[in-house]
Amino acid sequence: MMYNPTADYGKVLDTKSKHPKTGSEDIEILPNGLAFISSGLKSPNIKSFAPDKPGEILLLDLNDDGLTPAPLSISNGFDASSFNPHGISSYIDEEDGTVYLFVVNHPQLQSVIEIFRFVEEERSLVHLKSVKHELLHSVNDVLAVGPESFYATTDYYFSNDFMKAVEPFLGLMWTGVVYYSPGDVREVATGLYSGNGITISNDKQYIYASDVLGHTVNVFKKNKDWSLSSVKSVEGRYLVETCGDPVHRDIGWG
Repeated sequence: MMYNPTADYGKVLDTKSKHPKTGSEDIEILPNGLAFISSGLKSPNIKSFAPDKPGEILLLDLNDDGLTPAPLSISNGFDASSFNPHGISSYIDEEDGTVYLFVVNHPQLQSVIEIFRFVEEERSLVHLKSVKHELLHSVNDVLAVGPESFYATTDYYFSNDFMKAVEPFLGLMWTGVVYYSPGDVREVATGLYSGNGITISNDKQYIYASDVLGHTVNVFKKNKDWSLSSVKSVEGRYLVETCGDPVHRDIGWG
């Protein structure tokens, strides 16, 4: 089921479309009912339905009864052949209405945050910037808070493939949340088993980060200097992954 922000009911995505069958990881819904979907994630521990096909960002109009997603074109100069999208987040500039899309990309299984500008009339993404940093390793999800700034969750501490395989069994709470802006990169939250989905409250005061192995959603107060202060941790009964309704900012997880 997918939520339509323009009405209080769910809709079923048209599974006859070939695109969702390549595996979709995340969805980001704009206030106007357009939704971005990251598709085609490839990971050593996830079966790929199209191992030779690059990932892509799909656009879905939730106002259209057909609910058929279509891939967005990406501007020249971006290496689409190694595109491996994971978590995504949008930021809308309050002054000029520009829509920015932030994408966690794993080319060659690395972690890069790609920043795009969405051109609605052309159904395209213009690549603006690639962000890499030693603190941004094994990134799972991203939360855009400005045209070039964001929070990101990390889901593994180790980068070695063998250690990543055994890390879930070690009970280490060594992952967390990283804040990035040009000239300011720092870890702002720690103590997660495996950071996953991240979102923000409607009043922009609280950050919610899920811990898939800890079975929790962790609530943080966002401070003026962009640091985070822990408020509480809400336990879930199962593995807690992506959380949040990006339009109403209700917090749900699955």
